[in-house]
This record gives sequence, structure tokens and C-alpha cells, in this order.
Amino acid sequence: MQKTADAVIVGGGVNGVSIAYNLAKRGMRNVCVIERDYLASGSTGRCGAGVRAQWGTEMNLRMSMASVRMFENMNEELAYDDDIEFNQGGYLLLAYSDEGFEQFKKNVALQRAHGLEVDLLTAAEAKEIVPHLNIEGLVGATYCPTDGHCNPFKVTDAYAKAARRLGAKIYTNTTVTGIRKENGCVCGVETTRGYISAPVVVNAAGGYSQDVAAMVGLEIPTYSERHQILVTEPVEPLQKPMVMSFHHNIYCQQSPHGSFIMGLGDPTEKPGYNIEASWQFLQEMAEKITWLLPPLRHLRVVRQWAGLYNMTPDRTPILGPVDEVEGFYLAVGFSGHGFMLAPAVGVLLAQSILGQETPIPLEPMNLSRFARGELFHEPSVV
Repeated sequence: MQKTADAVIVGGGVNGVSIAYNLAKRGMRNVCVIERDYLASGSTGRCGAGVRAQWGTEMNLRMSMASVRMFENMNEELAYDDDIEFNQGGYLLLAYSDEGFEQFKKNVALQRAHGLEVDLLTAAEAKEIVPHLNIEGLVGATYCPTDGHCNPFKVTDAYAKAARRLGAKIYTNTTVTGIRKENGCVCGVETTRGYISAPVVVNAAGGYSQDVAAMVGLEIPTYSERHQILVTEPVEPLQKPMVMSFHHNIYCQQSPHGSFIMGLGDPTEKPGYNIEASWQFLQEMAEKITWLLPPLRHLRVVRQWAGLYNMTPDRTPILGPVDEVEGFYLAVGFSGHGFMLAPAVGVLLAQSILGQETPIPLEPMNLSRFARGELFHEPSVV
């Protein structure tokens, strides 16, 4: 294992390897990623893998639009020897109250102002896109055809292989046990395979971001909570877009392989590291999804699992350097949307670390926004 690095990235999920690739691409060759298990073993490999640009705040919108463009060209950009399986079937977002539909109108105005192709729909128009949709109580919807989903394991693999070709080192089955600092500056990381001296450490530890931050004596306002997902047996193509309802805290998509993947947010879920699947989730999901999309009642569930959302108070990630510890960077608190934002995050963090100007300003998203009281209010989260 190497003894020195220009930058150490803690976390081998999609954001960690995206940052590593973008640093190496921009000339920083002595980069290493430390992952305590295998790549994408945490939140990345347990996510629903949706990719959307339909957001209600400018920062999430701009990052997601940039990410979608990168997903579209990722196989070529990363010279991937496989396929990330990016399928742009669109997202159909559903509103079940006048208040919710008014928020959709505001979202669409913002999205169109930034050049996003998105439609505001009536309930009848939503049913034209998904004919088996139950539109009882539906006030309206929005639809963006360039939204979609892809394979999180293959995206992570593509970034990792590209980073390695550029000289980055990736250490799996290796745990970061501590981070050293001197005179308020990061100077390296302790691992189960030895010490690595480095002037830059990036916290991309997903559900364990708060634990890694504590290693430098930093308290950050992130916390983790369980979110559960299930997958059904594969069937013939039935549904092209992802269907999402913030009112029901639910999303459901059909993968290119025919299986339906669906997740459900639980507002009563307590913070913690529990990733056990529950029968309560299976029961509630079955009740909600068979009402919303009735033909799915005939499908058999193959398996279910859970992963961690790393939450922030304003449902917006914390990105960039911190004032308290020089050389310590954060890419945390994605609140369930780290996978879809990872391409843009990799570029932005690499540029910030290298002292380059970022096309999307990171200062509004840095840690100090909480002390300033300048929080975001993202309305579009399951």
C-alpha cells in the first residue's frame, strides 16, 4: 500500500470514484480511494438508480442537468468496456393536492428557465403516458422525457476503471480508522493497512459521513436513515417512465430487464444505521403500489433490501472545503440522491480541490451555510 498521496478519498461509492477520476483527469495522478468493503457496497449499490432533473431548487437542478448530459455520454467519455445501461424513459411526477400542483408549476417554471424539456400535465394526460395509472384524486403531473435510470454498479465500475487507467489507486477491504491533522490542517489518514500521508482528504463516506467528519473533530448536520426497496420478477415491457408521488412517498420503475424496482420513504423512520428489511415495508408497499398501478398486483416479489440515505436538514448535499480544517473536503448529505448527482459532483469537487473555478458555485452548498442560516428548501424529495 502506498505511503503518500496528493489526495485520499474516503468511500468507494459512485461519488468517491467519480471524484478520483476527475482529479486524475485534471492531472492529479497520486490519488487514492479507500473503501472498507467492495466498490458500491454501501448506499450506491442499494439505491433505486433513478436519474432525474425535475427539482425545485436551482442548485439541485443545475447539478442534475449536468449529470444527465454526462450519463448520456458516459460509455464513450470513460471508454467503458461494458454498458452503464442508461435508459431515458422519463419521470412522471404526480400531484395529489392543489398545493402540490402549485409547487409543480413553480418547479416547471424554474426548470424551463434553465432549458429543461419538461411538461405540465393534467391527470388525463398523465394517464396517456402510463395507461395503467390509477388517476383517482390526481390533480396533475409533470413529465420530463430525458430523465431515466441506469445500473449503479456499472457506473461505479466505469469510473473506477477510468480512474485506475489514469493512475489512481483504489483500495478495497480497507478501513479508515483515523485522520491526522496538525495546526488545523489535514496531514494524512490511518487505515487498517497502514498510514497514508496526504494534504487533502475527501469525505465521501455516504451513510457514515458524520463518523468520518468526527475523525477531524468536525460535527456536521448529517444523519442516516433506512430506506427500503423491492424488486419483482421480470415481465414484458409495461411501463416506460419512472412514476413518483411525493404525496405517497413512493417511486416505481421498470428496468430494461423487465423487473419492477420500487421504493418507499417512511416519515417515521428513526435516524440510525439499520439496513434490515422489514415485513411492514413489504405490506405498505404492496398496498400503495397496487392502488397506484393496479396491474402490478399480479407480480411476484423476488427480494427486498434496505440502504442508508445520508440526510441534511435542507435535503441538499454539503459540498466543498470546510473552514475549520484545511485540506478536508465534504461530498456528503445527498439525502438519497447521491447516485444521480455523482457525475457533476465529481467534476465540481475536483475543480475545487485543484483551485479551479467551478461552473456551479460551491459556496452556497458548503458547510457554513448552516451557520449563516442560508438553507435550501428542496420540495421534491421522496
